[in-house]
Parts: sequence; C-alpha cells; structure tokens
Amino acid sequence: MTRTVIAMAALTLQEAARRRVLRSLALLTVVLLALSAWGFSRIEAEFGDLTSGESKVVASVILNLVMFGLSLIAALGTAFLAGPTLAGEAESGIALAMLARPVHRFAVLLGKWLGLAVFGSGFVAVAGLAQLLIVHATVGYWPPDPVTGLLFLAAQAVTLLTLGLLLSTAVSPMASGITAVGLFGATWIAGVVGMVGHSLGNESVARVGTVSRVLLPTDGLWHGAMYALQDATIPAQLGPRFDAPPFLSQTGLTTLYVGWAALWVAVVLGLAAVVFQRRDL
Repeated sequence: MTRTVIAMAALTLQEAARRRVLRSLALLTVVLLALSAWGFSRIEAEFGDLTSGESKVVASVILNLVMFGLSLIAALGTAFLAGPTLAGEAESGIALAMLARPVHRFAVLLGKWLGLAVFGSGFVAVAGLAQLLIVHATVGYWPPDPVTGLLFLAAQAVTLLTLGLLLSTAVSPMASGITAVGLFGATWIAGVVGMVGHSLGNESVARVGTVSRVLLPTDGLWHGAMYALQDATIPAQLGPRFDAPPFLSQTGLTTLYVGWAALWVAVVLGLAAVVFQRRDL
C-alpha cells in the first residue's frame, strides 16, 4: 500500500506539472512578486518621514496583503487541480482501468492527496520565501516568525485541496473547483464580518467569523499566518485602534484550534475515502 501511495503521489505531481494551470500559477506569481517589489520600493520614497514603528506597521500590512494574494493563487491552483484528479479520471474512464488492478481505492486517494499537498506546500514555500526576501531587500523588514507563517499558509492550501478532493468524489471537476473556491471566499468574507462585529462590540455579528472558522478552517489559518508575519509590537502601537486593519491579526492561533484544523483535514479526507470507495465507476 505504501508503494501505491508514493507512486500515486509522484504521478499526481507529474500531472500537476504537465497541466497548463502550473504555467498560469507561475505567471500570476511572478506578476504579483514584481508588483510587490515595485510597491515596497516606493514606500521609502513616498513615506520617507515615517518613524521606525510606523514603517513596521506599513510593511506588515502590505506584506500580509501580498501574502493574501499568494494564498489566493495557491487556493485557486490546488482547488482546480484537486477536482480533475478524481472526478476527471472517473468521467474519462481512466480510474476504472486503473482500479481494475489489485489497487486499493484508499491508497489511490491518499497518494493523490499527498501529491497535491506537496505541490501546494512547495508553491507556498517558494513563493512566500521569495516575497519575504523582496520585502527584506526593499524596506529592511523581516517578520518575527516566518516559518510559522509559511506553515499556516501551506496548511490553508492543504485544507482547501482536501475539501476539493472530497467534492470531486461526488460532483464534476468544474463544480468541485468552483464550490471549493467559493467556500474559501465566503469564509474569508465571514471572517471580515466577524472582525467588524468585534470592533463594533456586536457579539452576534462577531460570532459569524468564529463559526465560519470552525466550519472551514482556511480563514482561521490565514489569521494565524498574518499574526506570525506582522511585527510583534503592532498591538501595543495601535492600542484601541487595533480592531480596524483588515490585514492584521489580533492574536495568534491556540494549540486547540490548530488541533481542530488537523482533525478537520483528517475527517474530510476520511469522508472522501468513504465516498470514493462506494462510488460506482
């Protein structure tokens, strides 16, 4: 079974590299990194009179904004790669020919998930590190915990691709990709609504963000990434105004929430295995 998982992961990586979506992702990433390099280089020229504390706040906000763009590119890529990997092969008959051999369906599913997870995590690591180096070279800012920030961004991509894999066991490739990305966007908007409710002192509205982060942990992991990448002195600098910025996080993630996110991925992957096992090919 282990050999099957590794073989399927390698084949999934090869398939991801072969598809044109990889070139599109690379092009979008290069454009975003180039624009961010130009933008960060203009900070010193346009806001040269900022104090060191204000410069860190500006650098943190813009860095998190660009990182959100990278996380969105990773989400789009992994969601639209996860759809065809099961639903597309089932529709074309490739899955039937492959599973006619003594190959366990769970091993196939786990191998494809592993390959997509390596692909999404690798993209986040390479693109995110390039972005951090650009920020350091242009404005001299280096986040306090870049490893944790990139790990949470990678976990966000893995969470979404797991959801996309579950959807691909039941619906068409296009529908699974659109649904996964739509839920990703809806959860992010719900998180913003929750932040607004928190700043206004409205517990009912604030609860919208909390519930959405439990149902789909992508926005919660994103907030953990923001907290790890922003300057640690920002809460003290902004004080009561801290509720306002949408691209800063108030607190880091608790161990309990990280555990819940890991359990969520395991449960959804297990559910995908059950549905795929029972699917009529």
